[in-house]
Formats: sequence, structure tokens, C-alpha cells
Amino acid sequence: MYPNETLQIMNERASVRNFANREIEPEKIDILMQTACNSASGGNLQPVSIIKIQDQAMRTRLGELCWQPFIGKAPLNLLFCMDIHRNEVLADVGEVPYTAQHAFRHFWISFQDVIISAQSVCTAADSLGLGSCYIGTVIDRMEECIELFELPKHVIPIVLVVVGYPASKPSIRPKFKQEVMVHNEKYHEYDPSLLYDKYIEREQKSQTAFTEKQLEVFIANYQAVCGKEEAAAMWEKIRQRGWLTPIQYVFGLHYHSALIPLKNLKLIEILQKQDMHFFEDWQPLDESALAMFDEEE
Repeated sequence: MYPNETLQIMNERASVRNFANREIEPEKIDILMQTACNSASGGNLQPVSIIKIQDQAMRTRLGELCWQPFIGKAPLNLLFCMDIHRNEVLADVGEVPYTAQHAFRHFWISFQDVIISAQSVCTAADSLGLGSCYIGTVIDRMEECIELFELPKHVIPIVLVVVGYPASKPSIRPKFKQEVMVHNEKYHEYDPSLLYDKYIEREQKSQTAFTEKQLEVFIANYQAVCGKEEAAAMWEKIRQRGWLTPIQYVFGLHYHSALIPLKNLKLIEILQKQDMHFFEDWQPLDESALAMFDEEE
């Protein structure tokens, strides 16, 4: 039992991937958008823009791009974007220099604002009898989204949220409990064996079956990161026991340990094309003016 309905919604949230063939009432969509705009924002800068997508062809296209066809069956797709552009326009009108596109601090806070806005919408959707799902693979299709939705410089897609009426009640995935995730007063290091026991308890399994192809991919990831000798030893170990651990499946087959870091420079390149330079050094034209600032600022 929860003290109120809001806490029940937040604690029992589950991703919805099976949507009923039912449109969302316009007044409910308006409430969702109002909630997005009223979400918390660092300094009230609100560097967030939401592309509201209801066109069937575009939703289907997003499903294809993100390798998840159910996206097209959700009547409402919401692309949450980091928007450094809007405040740039305001700064230009207000006659003040603007460097948010060069500052990692602005990136950091803006990213938080985008996710806060998206989560506010998901909670609001649940409260209205709707369901939602985050689509993180937008990051792999950033260039296509920029082109599809005609995003100007200084605007980048961060996450897609699909919304609709659930066709069935989604199952709630077990989560780590407070004993694992909450640290009192300071960070406390984990006992590896106890932590792993809690992980197995959460996943509700200790063994994961694999195909020959999956084993090849897993070993390729292992070799790229750890080298041939360690990969060969791991191959023999897995062959003998006949299964992968759940955590091996996650980082060896789902989130490829060897491949995902290789995308770092490509993502930075995309940001640069959008004229965003958060990960680069920057110097003002008049460096002598910096003397006016306290060193601690």
C-alpha cells in the first residue's frame, strides 16, 4: 500500500510496448505538453524542445530507424531535444554574448532538464490511464532525426518517448532495493559476492542460454577489450559450463563492450555539425578581460 495515488504510479511504473488501437484525446495530449513545459529547470533556462509526432508515416519511420516497430503503433511519439538555440535567439535580441554551445556545464544541466521533462510526461501519462516507453536508440539515429525533423544548429535529439493506451497491463520489472542503491552519508563499497547475489535475485535467474552466433559475438567483444589469451580462456570456461551469466549477456551481447565506446568520436562529430562544442577547449577573444573575474568563479 502507498500513502497516495501519485506514489503508487511512480513505484509501479512499467514500460508499455503493446498499445491499443485507440487515439489519445486532444485534451490529454494538451495536459502532457503542459506538464512537460512546467517541469523543473536549472536556472529556469528551459533548454528543452519537444517534437510532437502523430503522423502515421513518421511514426512508422521512427520505428524502422530505431529497430523497434512498436513505436509506429503508439499514437503519440514525443522527441525530446536539447535546445540551446532558443536562448541564443533571446540573447541576441537582448544584446548579450552567448556561449552555451561551448560550455560543458550548460550541456550537463540541459541534459538533466530534458530528462526531467520527459519523466514528468511519463508520470503524467500514467496518471491519465496512458502508458509510455523510453526509446534510447535515438542516440544511434541522431543524424537521421536531425534531418527528419529539421532541427536547427544548437538543437539535438536526446530521447524519444512513445505514449498510448496499453493493450494489456505491462509487467513490472524487479529493481534493486534501497540496500543496494542507497548509501548513508557517504559511498560504501560493495561486497562483490553479496552484490552479485542481489543482482541474481533481481534478475530472477543465474544462467542465460546462448546460440553459437551469440557466443562468437560475446568472445569477439571479450577479445577486443581483454585480449586473445583471456578471450580463449573465457571461451573454454563458457563451453564447459554451457551458459552465460546475466551480466555477461548484458555487456557482452546487448550493450557491446567493444563497440559502444567506438561511437564516442562519431557522436562528438555530430555535435560539432550542430555547432555544439561542449567537449572542446574554448578561449574568449579578449583573454585579458578574464582578469576581472575572481579565480574561484
